Amino acid sequence: MKTRNYLFCTFLLLSFLTKAADKATYRGTVFLDLNKNGVMDKNESGLEGVLVTNGKEVVRTNDKGEWNLVSNHQSEYFYVIKPSGYQVPVNKNQIPQHYFYLTSENKTTGSIDFPLYKTEDENKFSVVVFGDPQARGKREMNFIFHDAVEELIGTDARFGISLGDIVADEPEMMDDISAGIARIGIPWYNIIGNHDNDRDAKTNEERDNTFERLFGPSTYAFEYGQVAFIHLNDIYFNKNGKYKPHFSDQQLEFVKNYLDRVPQEKLVVLMMHAPLVACDNRDKMYELLQNRKHSFSISGHVHEQVNLFIDEEMGWKGETPHHHLINATVCGSWWCGVNDELGIPHATMNDGAPNGYSIVTFAGNKYSVRFKAARRPENYQMNIYMPDEIEANSLDTTKVLVNVFAGSERSVVEMTVSGTDKWIKLGKKDQIDPQSLKVHLLNPYLEKEIEGAALEDILGFKMDYPSVSTHMWEGYLSQDLKPGTYNLSVKTTDMFGQTWTANRIFRIKE
Repeated sequence: MKTRNYLFCTFLLLSFLTKAADKATYRGTVFLDLNKNGVMDKNESGLEGVLVTNGKEVVRTNDKGEWNLVSNHQSEYFYVIKPSGYQVPVNKNQIPQHYFYLTSENKTTGSIDFPLYKTEDENKFSVVVFGDPQARGKREMNFIFHDAVEELIGTDARFGISLGDIVADEPEMMDDISAGIARIGIPWYNIIGNHDNDRDAKTNEERDNTFERLFGPSTYAFEYGQVAFIHLNDIYFNKNGKYKPHFSDQQLEFVKNYLDRVPQEKLVVLMMHAPLVACDNRDKMYELLQNRKHSFSISGHVHEQVNLFIDEEMGWKGETPHHHLINATVCGSWWCGVNDELGIPHATMNDGAPNGYSIVTFAGNKYSVRFKAARRPENYQMNIYMPDEIEANSLDTTKVLVNVFAGSERSVVEMTVSGTDKWIKLGKKDQIDPQSLKVHLLNPYLEKEIEGAALEDILGFKMDYPSVSTHMWEGYLSQDLKPGTYNLSVKTTDMFGQTWTANRIFRIKE
């Protein structure tokens, strides 16, 4: 018995010593890079109070800008959480270089230093947000550039973000797409989506390899103005290659450790690919956020635009509901639909909203969102559906239907007819967008062949059956209208106080 106990104790001791040997302390300095050469020169000093993390623990630099973290991982990222008033270097594709990737091959006993440049953060600034560019091959990569990127060149936005599904299962294309988006001329952050992973990888961690080689860690944070941005990889693959929206324990611990160091008056913005409400352990993330007064979150993935207000019925226990935006997609409905005169599909999303992106404007710890349809005027914010010609005795049964692309339950939608001063409030009613259904019903024609070629190869790809849109309003015209030609004006005011109008001319017959 004594021999068995001795052997067991020896085994425990050896296990402890082995684990201790695996651990190592890594050190570095965050410094003000005056000449922007990426090296800490003798005349350059460290920056105190800057946060550095290994994706789990979060530490502050001391008065010399020094930090240290213990690691026992074979591979691990160390990165600086860019503070407000500073910028990190970017590479040729405008990708922020805020990280160092430690592997068994490049383990170092030297200093891991992070350069920062001094900037002037505005209290009010804008950010471009792309959902799902999702290119299948170079043809669709060029759709991204011609449909969305080119019109953003010269933007005054401070940086941009892609919310995942940059590609459609071809991760080797992400570098070329990144190079095109870089022509906008602003720093660009990326989030990984379920179609960005390495398909042949054996483990969930290995599926990020190409993404991380190009863009750095798939979960990270940075600050600008009065806003703390947290970018999360919420796509988890099991050993069978199936994925689910999920936050890992390490991510949750990182968010907790970081938020413990973020002042309550700052706005916290979570960015991810799959919607927050779809994550199987979303309640754990709610617990980290719900006691903060200022929070907002954005995702993509769904190919619809939806404003969700997460409340107590959905598991949120904060004083007020949490706003989660499922962002518009650049690819719309996967670059499907009839091609226009430039050969680019109309790519309407499944809810009838056009493909596009968001411009999010921050002012202190407040924010507002403006939807921008690709290659359309800024004020193109709705479609009005009604007959061009109406029988006078059918006015009471003729429906006016309006799809307000970025509308929500907090939007107000009203209409008025020329020659009257009466505004009629429309009622919100979720339903299928009629034009989306009409385009979907053209699918059988696209399947036909002409001289051996399917028409969809020429005119565009078939569309999925449309979804029920969450931003539809309906109402009826006044029965007092006389025969003649009229203009119907529709006005919508959103949750941020932004007002948009649209017009439609119609006729009333005897």
